[in-house]
Amino acid sequence: MSGQYLNGKKVLIVDDEPDVLETLKELLTMSKIDTASNFKEAKEKMESQPFDIAILDIMGVDGYKLLDIAKQKDVIAVMLTAHAFNMENTIRSFKQGAALYIPKEKMADITIYLNDVLEAKEKDKNTWWRWMDRFADFYAKKFTPKWQDKDKKFWEKFPYYY
Repeated sequence: MSGQYLNGKKVLIVDDEPDVLETLKELLTMSKIDTASNFKEAKEKMESQPFDIAILDIMGVDGYKLLDIAKQKDVIAVMLTAHAFNMENTIRSFKQGAALYIPKEKMADITIYLNDVLEAKEKDKNTWWRWMDRFADFYAKKFTPKWQDKDKKFWEKFPYYY
């Protein structure tokens, strides 16, 4: 899929795994990419230059602290994780203000997800508007078909299409 909304956007990718940084750089060639492999480096970059989007790992780089910095700097932040992939971090990412939560296993489609977020911003929609379409089946396979049952109240209020 093309990165129509991503063309020319300045993206900071923060991950402690060099192969993830390289893969994302290869997938996001339509954007201007900068990378950081730890919290300190990412914090310095976010505080010294503007970014449109930050892709933040959770484990190993203090992703939630970086999310707070990104919000202060008005940077759209998405969480991308493997080791912290669970229901609790999905909900925490939403509640703490991440624009999206993406399992690393689905990283190959990063342009689709980032385009969803940028399209939502352009249309004044919630950035999680297509999350359920993109990830509900994946969660059902990873966890259980009734994966929403544990946190029913949260999922009943989840922004499906608005």
